[in-house]
Amino acid sequence: MQIYYDKHADLNIIKNKEVVIVGYGSQGHAQANNLKDSGVNVTVALREDSSSRQKAESAGFFVMDVKEAVKKADLVMILMPDELQSSTYSADIHKNIKHGAVLAFAHGFNIHFE
Repeated sequence: MQIYYDKHADLNIIKNKEVVIVGYGSQGHAQANNLKDSGVNVTVALREDSSSRQKAESAGFFVMDVKEAVKKADLVMILMPDELQSSTYSADIHKNIKHGAVLAFAHGFNIHFE
């Protein structure tokens, strides 16, 4: 088994990129803070009715509406609750993500290609 450490990561790959974390629950919170602590520019994107907005702003993140945040993103990481991912993708991400941006998920259980 291979174990990876900080020395194995090349943060230069994303240091000058616009990284958007969609969601600020357990996954979004941890990954957004990890990236920020590593010097990466991170924007947190939340739904208007999200209860996490104050928490993200208090942690020093710039918080935007999902639809607007993905327009500027080079990397979009969807880390919101599973049951909200499909509708958020359809309504806010699909038509707004810029060409060439990377769309990433914490797992693939919600992804279905037709």
